[in-house]
Amino acid sequence: MENKWTRAAIPAILIHISVGTVYCWSTFKEAIAAQIKMSPFSVGWAFSLAIFFLGMSAAFSGKFVERDIHKSSLIACICFSTGMVGTGIVIRYMTGIWALLGIYLFYGIIMGIGLGIGYLTPVKTLMLWFSKNKGLATGISIMGFGLAKAIATPVMNLLQNTYGIAKMFFILGAVYFIVMYIGHLMLKKPDGWVEPKDNKSGIGVSMFKNRQFVGIWLMFFINIHCGLMIIPNERQILTKVFAASAALPIIISLVPSLTAGANALGRIGFSTLSDRLDQRNKVYKLIFELSVWVSAMGFLTMRYVSDIAVLGFVVIFALLIINAGYGGGFSTLPALLSERFGMENISAIHGIALTAWAVAGITGNNTAELILGSSGRYDVVMMVCWIMYIAAWAISSLVVKSKSREDEALAG
Repeated sequence: MENKWTRAAIPAILIHISVGTVYCWSTFKEAIAAQIKMSPFSVGWAFSLAIFFLGMSAAFSGKFVERDIHKSSLIACICFSTGMVGTGIVIRYMTGIWALLGIYLFYGIIMGIGLGIGYLTPVKTLMLWFSKNKGLATGISIMGFGLAKAIATPVMNLLQNTYGIAKMFFILGAVYFIVMYIGHLMLKKPDGWVEPKDNKSGIGVSMFKNRQFVGIWLMFFINIHCGLMIIPNERQILTKVFAASAALPIIISLVPSLTAGANALGRIGFSTLSDRLDQRNKVYKLIFELSVWVSAMGFLTMRYVSDIAVLGFVVIFALLIINAGYGGGFSTLPALLSERFGMENISAIHGIALTAWAVAGITGNNTAELILGSSGRYDVVMMVCWIMYIAAWAISSLVVKSKSREDEALAG
């Protein structure tokens, strides 16, 4: 029997829990660098490329996804698994610059395209099936994207230690193809929904002429940029803070799982909260207010406090809140866009908004690398995030004016 769980929620989770493993990059980055005899910094650009092509493929595939979710979900499945297997082949048989270029191609470009199309494809279907609880629906699915890191990291560690880095990619490429293909077969829009055949509403680059959209794009970009300054460096931050503690090995193995859980809970928690508020943009104000406070606390504590217990508590708390807000920004976005622009072109509009993710994928982690390369201070990284979160809060408060729940219902 067809229902919203078997035709929308479960297939969306299957797809997102596969493509979300892109955030496991730090688990095997150094192993890849050692295997192909290149620097971790040069190898790290594969992750930046994957995020860039995620955002750009989502932007350019929006109209295609609107027309045919079955073709788009199949393409996502093929590209993502091909990227995984291709990365394994390159690692197994190549070294040096040719291996690096191969990883850029398979992990960065091909897998990145699968990421973007796979991320975007289930979202509108979810909101159509869960029309009265759009935030909950997208939260459930995008929570899968956040949970992927927590689930896959120990599996990847086990496979690396047992079979080696190349075979890990072979095995996971096959497994994720099966998982995504099942999601592809299950995914279906509600009976009776017909996509407009000739919609000429000007969806495209012209969206950037809309003041509300630009405001949403900017605050979404800042949230991702700051998250990618902090999240990929969690292990290094914890190592710095707890360097003198005997509990360091336990902390660096436990805390990343806790932050991944906070990321996932933020995705479903903030988006579900948006269903209960009269304006969804209030969730973004809350995210940025929390992020302003914890990044300020993190900066001041890392700069002026030497007591390891106080410092450790504040830093871990800041990492948890930043992760939760980072995840919540993703899951609330589709519902916020549908509230403002309606449902007819939501995949296309959502895709264009995800170009913010593409840009932040290049700027976020590399900004942190530049700061650390020049100063070596993680408190400066936290200070920059503090300033940028204030800017995001100002944009959310002064530029983005969400429609009420009644207006959303009228918009579809």
